[in-house]
Amino acid sequence: MEIILNKILEQIHHQEVKLSSQMMRMADEAYQMTLFLKKMLYSIKSETLQTGFKDKENEINFFKNIKPQILGKLIYYNKVFRIETTCPVSNGQIHQSYYENQFKSLKSEYKESICNEDFYRYYRACRTDRDDTYFRLGQINYHDGLKSSVFEIDLSFSTYYDNKVAHIIANELLYTYLITKINPEENPDMILINGEGNKDIAWTNSQNALIELIYALYASNSISHRNIGIRKLALIFQVLFKTPLNDIHHSFHRMKTRVGSRTAFLDQLKISLEEYMDKDL
Repeated sequence: MEIILNKILEQIHHQEVKLSSQMMRMADEAYQMTLFLKKMLYSIKSETLQTGFKDKENEINFFKNIKPQILGKLIYYNKVFRIETTCPVSNGQIHQSYYENQFKSLKSEYKESICNEDFYRYYRACRTDRDDTYFRLGQINYHDGLKSSVFEIDLSFSTYYDNKVAHIIANELLYTYLITKINPEENPDMILINGEGNKDIAWTNSQNALIELIYALYASNSISHRNIGIRKLALIFQVLFKTPLNDIHHSFHRMKTRVGSRTAFLDQLKISLEEYMDKDL
């Protein structure tokens, strides 16, 4: 079985854009995305259990890159639905304090369950030397003192660590989502963009294309002489276009090693602009 990551991401992004264009409530949008992703994950699970993997590289890629993207977004949208449907009021101080408390809980969960683990540092460093252990079925070492959640997963469709990657991805997305919900006037260190005012603006290309553009602007010192970090720059674009991105660092790492042009979107931008210029001649 060989599933292409870009195809999966495009399907998810297409559904996000489709729902966003319908101008529905965030709770309804999150609910519909939860159903969509749950169905997608079930379909891929059925295919995986039926056909298996053609080689270990295919298996590692699936559990390291493909499944976590789907599961991570599923966790994210389900959490957004729960947050939105339990918010006590639609505005005011209680509304703001509610999202601030959610943000504090997210940071606490991140410190306690994610960033202090060796695996988190391994994943963030884009290492591959232990991929055979982390992302292949049947390699779990219980001597590592794993959390009890290992006994609740389906070991025919999980290596345990793919779930950890999914939670890292979900955490990143929730960070962006909650930051846009907190009143920026009361939080000057937060990004000064009102996400609710940009509902008519949407990114209609792929997520990889947007990440490529963000890194190009960052690398060329085109914004604030690169005094703004890549994470904050990415956050601005995510808020502006209402397009939650996955782990941009890993996406960029994959771009550096992809076959063909490493700057496919920028190459196409140049062609499109020149064609547009030629129309006016």
